[in-house]
Amino acid sequence: GLVTKETMSHRKFEAPRHGNLGFLPKKRTKHHHGRCRSFPKDKDTSAAPHLTAFRGYKAGMTHVVRGVDRPGALMHKREVVDAVTILETPPMVVVGVVGYVETPRGLRTLTTVFAEHLSDEFKRRCYKNWYRSKRKAYTKYAKKWSEDGGKDIEAQLDRIAKFCTVVRVIAHTQVKKLNLRLKKAHTMEIQVNGGADARAKVDFAKSLFEKEVTVDSVFAKDENIDVIGVTKGKGYEGVTARWGVTRLPRKTHRGLRKVACIGSWHPARVSTTVARAGQDGYFHRTELNKKIYRIGKKGDKASCQTDADLTEKSITPMGGFVKYGEINEDWVMLKGAVVGVKKRSLVMRKSMMVHSSRKHLETIDIKFVDTSSKLGHGRFQTAEEKAKFLGPLASKQK
Repeated sequence: GLVTKETMSHRKFEAPRHGNLGFLPKKRTKHHHGRCRSFPKDKDTSAAPHLTAFRGYKAGMTHVVRGVDRPGALMHKREVVDAVTILETPPMVVVGVVGYVETPRGLRTLTTVFAEHLSDEFKRRCYKNWYRSKRKAYTKYAKKWSEDGGKDIEAQLDRIAKFCTVVRVIAHTQVKKLNLRLKKAHTMEIQVNGGADARAKVDFAKSLFEKEVTVDSVFAKDENIDVIGVTKGKGYEGVTARWGVTRLPRKTHRGLRKVACIGSWHPARVSTTVARAGQDGYFHRTELNKKIYRIGKKGDKASCQTDADLTEKSITPMGGFVKYGEINEDWVMLKGAVVGVKKRSLVMRKSMMVHSSRKHLETIDIKFVDTSSKLGHGRFQTAEEKAKFLGPLASKQK
């Protein structure tokens, strides 16, 4: 074609493909609760041992007004409105430690040590049918802690300290603290980074056994984290929604949300790179660099109070988060959206990279957090404000 380099050519002469092939096969995930495929590099031996991930549950979204402090930016010293997602993060309980040895074929688990007392919600995860079972999980294992001074347990911990390079703790969420109608805890492995050697890591892990770990002991405000989870399922979708191909002209025979040509006559097969209809959504995804705007504590009635807005209020909006309810535990506020539907369990992981850009290092100064009703066009921030505006109501004069 007679196309000059400097100008963008006419759409007729160029057609980038629709949709990314990096995410094939587009099928429903096997890992329904998000899976950490990798953890941050464990380079800093001078740092204290610490955990690198945490699990939370998506409650919903709201918006905040914040001042921008980014010299040189257009919005510097001005106010912007940001959409934020709220994750409810009740404390997790550490119940075990796993040691991995490095082999040429990757990591191999050497041994696992569990704590002496395990909660029912963790044991439920070991059963398909809890009420019919004899509930004997870990009853014999727990005896190892008491017989001859827990020698076997210590021996296994020593083996981990001696041979392993990677130490991870087994932790579970306390799902009974949420009103999710769940009784089985979600369990996961969380890598321990920092510490001088494996022994320090093992001692740290053992010190956490049967203890609650709060989210603010893992993450801090203004930190950038990665969120891992499963996207919202859309079922069987056509090519236009699934791949973003162009709709055909209106007069097209037999439908227009289609791919006009699915390939040449020869090779007499349909290529794998052609957009076809099929499953959309419910995919496992990892999204990088979500900034933590605020971490709220359980029972803090003024967790959404700011210097500019002195109203004493917590994060739950009027009428509760839609399709979720109230937040009565610790919570984390992340900038922007995260994958998944409400109530979805998500893994928050420390970032894999070292951040240097001004945007990533900016300290966030929130001026106002919106807690108006998310069910309609919310006009009031708190119930008191609504009562004040409406005046004495007949329904209240009992």
